[in-house]
Amino acid sequence: MTARAGTVLKRDRETQEVMDSELLKAIPLFSSLSDSALETVAVFATETSVSAGKRLVHEGDYSYDLIVIESGTADVIKDGEVIGSLGPGDVFGEMGVLAGAKRMADVVATSRMRLITLSKWDLRRISSEINDQLQAIVKERQPSDDTQASEPAAGSGT
Repeated sequence: MTARAGTVLKRDRETQEVMDSELLKAIPLFSSLSDSALETVAVFATETSVSAGKRLVHEGDYSYDLIVIESGTADVIKDGEVIGSLGPGDVFGEMGVLAGAKRMADVVATSRMRLITLSKWDLRRISSEINDQLQAIVKERQPSDDTQASEPAAGSGT
């Protein structure tokens, strides 16, 4: 996760702690990964704590991080309107990380949150299993040519 100027985020990576792979396995995105892939994700993943009201991502910014909500809630806001809500297990940033797309909406914490982040550079070093999972999420969230969803799937690809 990229912090804006003046923002201080607690990052467990700074203390060289490795995440518990069992904690990761409880998150839907990671639940079907092999033990080997989970251990690799655990090495690269970073946990971050944020307070309610924190803008996690900004519409129009480039996406360099995949973000998974471990705990807490957030709103997805596009053009000043709340278009969705996110909670534990939801993922956002996958479209930008995989396709180099800009963020499609703002995401703002509505409660205290614990987030797990993986940079696009880390994802390139991790097993193809995780990339296959992310590709499936992106495919599921992309609107079909003949219909426009009135509300995005959880995570909205921001």
